[in-house]
Amino acid sequence: MDAAQQDATARARELQRSWYGEPLGALFRRLIDDLGLNQARLASVLGLSAPMLSQLMSGQRAKIGNPAVVQRVQALQELSSQVADGRVSAAEAAERMEEIKKTAGGSVLNTTQTTASTGAPTVRRVVREIQSLLRSVAAAGDIIDAADSLAATQPELAEFLRVYGAGRTAEAVAHYEAHQS
Repeated sequence: MDAAQQDATARARELQRSWYGEPLGALFRRLIDDLGLNQARLASVLGLSAPMLSQLMSGQRAKIGNPAVVQRVQALQELSSQVADGRVSAAEAAERMEEIKKTAGGSVLNTTQTTASTGAPTVRRVVREIQSLLRSVAAAGDIIDAADSLAATQPELAEFLRVYGAGRTAEAVAHYEAHQS
C-alpha cells in the first residue's frame, strides 16, 4: 500500500470513528467474536456483500450508505451486549440474528425494540438511534459546523448536536442520562 492509500485509509477510519463511534473494522470484529460469526455470515445478516463488508472493515470505504444496514448494525450491537451479560443465550441470539436479517429498516427512532426485563428501550439503544438519525442527514464535520453556528444563541442545541452528531456513544449516553432527571 502506497502513502496515498495509507492516508485515504486513515481518513476513512477517522470518519468511521466520528460517524459510528469507532472504526468499523473494530466494531465488526467485536460483533464477529461476541456473536460467534464469520465475515460471510455477518455480511449476510447485515445485508451487505462480503466484498463491501471487507472494504468497510479495511477502511477502503468509510460510510455505510444504507440506513437499514446501520440499523442492523445497531441491533447486532445490542444483541451482542445481551449475549455478553447473559441475558440472551447463543441459540436465542441465532434466532434473533435471523429476525435482524429480515428487517428492512423503517423509522430510525424505532422504540418497539425493548429490553426483556423492563419493557423499556435501553438508553444505549435510544442514543444510537439518535446518533444514526443525525449521521444519516449530515457528516460529523457538517454537524460540528452547524453546532458552531448555533453556539452563541442556542448553546444547549449546539451541545446536543456535538454530542450526538459527532461524539462517542459513551459520551452521548452520559449526556442523555444527565438530562433525564
